[in-house]
Amino acid sequence: MSSEGGLRIVHTHGELVTISEVTTGVELLSYVYRPEAAWESPKPYLHPLRTLANHVVTGYRPNDHRWHKGLQMTASHLSGQNLWGGNTYVDGKGYLELPERVGSMAHVTFDEVASDGGRAVIAERLTWHPYDGELWADEERRIEVHDVDPEVGSWALTWTTAVTNRRDEPLRFGSPTTAGREMAGYTGLFWRGPRAFRDGRVIGPDAEGPGLMGRQAPWLAYSGEHDGSDGHATLVFAHAPENDHSGSRGAHPAHWFVRNEPFAAVAPSLAFFDELELAPGDTLTRRYRVVVAEGAWERAEIAKYLEAHPW
Repeated sequence: MSSEGGLRIVHTHGELVTISEVTTGVELLSYVYRPEAAWESPKPYLHPLRTLANHVVTGYRPNDHRWHKGLQMTASHLSGQNLWGGNTYVDGKGYLELPERVGSMAHVTFDEVASDGGRAVIAERLTWHPYDGELWADEERRIEVHDVDPEVGSWALTWTTAVTNRRDEPLRFGSPTTAGREMAGYTGLFWRGPRAFRDGRVIGPDAEGPGLMGRQAPWLAYSGEHDGSDGHATLVFAHAPENDHSGSRGAHPAHWFVRNEPFAAVAPSLAFFDELELAPGDTLTRRYRVVVAEGAWERAEIAKYLEAHPW
């Protein structure tokens, strides 16, 4: 266990890592890395995420999609395999139960689990596998908690991932949309909100509403109202300016996957409309930020915050 300057880390070995704000005692997040059910595509995830006022802003194993777990890195269509969980979308047939296509992301080791001043870090190495257990990719992942501001009622995390292809052939990142389903381009970093956040407000830099599905923008925010207590929370999702993929197909910037019904979900998709190809030995790097704030933030408030906290 370590703590300095407002953040405390507790590591329950083989299970999870928690990060708490010392003054209030609020557990801001749990990073769970123990394996779970094979059909749900075992992988580490963050749940619960909490506001500084101790309100939970993630969902876990909802009855509509048991494989939705807080905030997690996913790959819904990866060279014919499903590292998302649950049924697999097949063009012309819909969603099918194909357990032989469901893979996993496995924890290997932590390079760092520490807090230093107002920042806490979880640095991890993982491996990606298809159903048969073959090694397809290595990942270096870094999750940083920072900018904890009790006066504003917000804190932020930055999620950095670097995935290296260990196959002798390209890894192809896709989505249900690249497989034939319209406007279902979910893959990559994915947030599932709590059930209370259904019908929440979706805000972008110059528009709002679920019509932002499939659009490109440097950030997107989701505001929902709590059950059991008064008030709202806002989550701001942003991807770093360098998040593109240069190759034979040119730049590959993120398109947003977002829903506010029948459930709350946001993902800066790796491959919404087009597959992303990662050559053998190449590394795909992405950096994202999630701001967790009390209250229903307006567009101007979000823009002001992001301007004050540049990449």
